[in-house]
Amino acid sequence: MTLPALPSTALGLTWRPITPDDVPAWHELVRAIEDVDDPGERYTAEDLRDQLTDGSWKDPSADTLMGVDADGVPRAFGHVEVRPGDTRAVRAFCWGGVHPQWRGRGIGREVLAWQERRGREKIAAAGKDVPSRILVHADEHVGTQRRLLEAAGFRLVRWYLEMTRPLDDAHPAPDVALDGGLRLVPYTDDLSERVRHAHNEAFADHWGSEPRSHEDWERASVGGRAFRPQWSFVVLDGDEVAGYTLASAYEQDWAAQGYRSGWTDALGVRRAWRRRGIAPALLAASMRAFRADGMERADLAVDAENPSGALRLYTGLGFTAARRSTAYAKDC
Repeated sequence: MTLPALPSTALGLTWRPITPDDVPAWHELVRAIEDVDDPGERYTAEDLRDQLTDGSWKDPSADTLMGVDADGVPRAFGHVEVRPGDTRAVRAFCWGGVHPQWRGRGIGREVLAWQERRGREKIAAAGKDVPSRILVHADEHVGTQRRLLEAAGFRLVRWYLEMTRPLDDAHPAPDVALDGGLRLVPYTDDLSERVRHAHNEAFADHWGSEPRSHEDWERASVGGRAFRPQWSFVVLDGDEVAGYTLASAYEQDWAAQGYRSGWTDALGVRRAWRRRGIAPALLAASMRAFRADGMERADLAVDAENPSGALRLYTGLGFTAARRSTAYAKDC
């Protein structure tokens, strides 16, 4: 396997793949970046280890990059992932960063160029005759990252809103009744596969969404450390899953955001059951569960152009925008 050329050592860094043994030092680098950039999403050391190895398709020896200084301290990194389940479009997700004290030297440009080269190689290796793109997500307020992407020819393709809603006595969860024999039940493991298929159907018409494989679903959704089954619910019509919500606790974010929150990872209603009050009923159930466990707010994120009217739903239930993030892409 021929790998893309590494960034130049003239930048003062030596480049190599990230290994599991690097996780503690890598985490220190990520935390230094987070302290300055204040991202919406923060990472634990366990999260970083999962980024490397949790998934049979992952190859950190080829798909990761770390730049270390003369003392062996990590100062920059890059990560590229192409998920094998993509069918409508093959996506190369790129994530990386540069230590704040090492910025302004061209390191970010070199890392991004390496990510693009590796992303293109992985897309070609996927061998799928479908559209493909390289994707990078960036918080709106991190102007340096956005300028870097635009200078490299990436275009802004999507806005996302992170939304929040208080759960105090002044903002009770609404009472939403379901009709026609629909039943709201707590999520249980035996529902996992039915919920996964419902998710793939519900999001088939959403921009940037691809089917979730069994492995990816069990790894990153209902099997993740942050997942809270007691906050997650399913609406059944007989034995059919009509809708679902999956929620998590991202405790590493709470100190920076200043409150404890339940996060809605996924909310979906299959097309045949839409406009029957299922989504509000699911969200209300989660909000009550959040509050019962001492959460102060309910949080979620939404594509600002979501075709299902999700933004109207959330604002109607009392959610307000707290911050914005973006997706930049380059078609291959």
